[in-house]
Amino acid sequence: MTFPSTGKVVLRTNLADHPVTKALKDGSIRSDLVEFDFAGPKVANQGFKPMVREGAFTAGELAIATYIQAKAWGKKLIALPAPIVSRTQHHTIAYNANHGPMTPKDLEGKKVGIRAYSVTTVMWVRGILQHDYGVDLSKIHWITVEDPHVAEFIDPANCTRVKPGQTLEQLLADGEVAAAVLGDKFPDVPGFTYLFADPNVSAKAWMAKNAIPVPINHIFCVHADLPKERPDVVAEAYRMLAEANAAAPEAAAKMAPFGVEPNRKSLQMALDFCFEQGLVPQKMTVDDLFDDVTRKLGA
Repeated sequence: MTFPSTGKVVLRTNLADHPVTKALKDGSIRSDLVEFDFAGPKVANQGFKPMVREGAFTAGELAIATYIQAKAWGKKLIALPAPIVSRTQHHTIAYNANHGPMTPKDLEGKKVGIRAYSVTTVMWVRGILQHDYGVDLSKIHWITVEDPHVAEFIDPANCTRVKPGQTLEQLLADGEVAAAVLGDKFPDVPGFTYLFADPNVSAKAWMAKNAIPVPINHIFCVHADLPKERPDVVAEAYRMLAEANAAAPEAAAKMAPFGVEPNRKSLQMALDFCFEQGLVPQKMTVDDLFDDVTRKLGA
């Protein structure tokens, strides 16, 4: 892709409404070098597939597992060390207490509902189950609703797609799955209970044990040619993102910090989980996620 050699660059951008990007999206933060054309859907993850499959956006947020897969399959994207969404994941998986009590180890030999095998939340939950609770992931049958964002990835054999119209909540309510990864907003359904007891406490203990900040869920990416052709534009985009982040201090305090080094351990953990779970065909390092321009941003 070719960008203007001088002057302002317009970036077709997939970016949802977040507290840490509000000042960017409402025009409070401006630039003579960068113009963001916010052309993505209201729900950012609906833009992930066109972003990695069709190159529909030249910039925007991307789930970290999707980005890791995109890099593994040579997509023309490169990350800036600018987290857009960060969160722990212990609160995202539920079971139905109406069907009896359950512990993480009890998931072996059972069905677990998930949106897609390769989504970031599920990647983190599986890693926690395996490494902190000794769960053999190969003994779980995953029931999926969607296909992967990256077309080259094929779901493993222990995955089955739901019938059209079925939802994870209904499958869990009916007892067709033993548990389900339901995402950030826990549904108010009688009997639905967190699989991990005291998830907020568990999440804080998990971060402390691993000496990591809040893990990155979505990270800002640009077309891979942009840093090569216009490193000034990339640096300016990073400045704007950082200023927008600083303009929402309460929200930013709950986020992963900007920069590569503060997130190196958690990013490497995500990379290791992706490889262990078969989401990528080869091991990768944190430095593989950035190039010589983006790796230095914020340093």
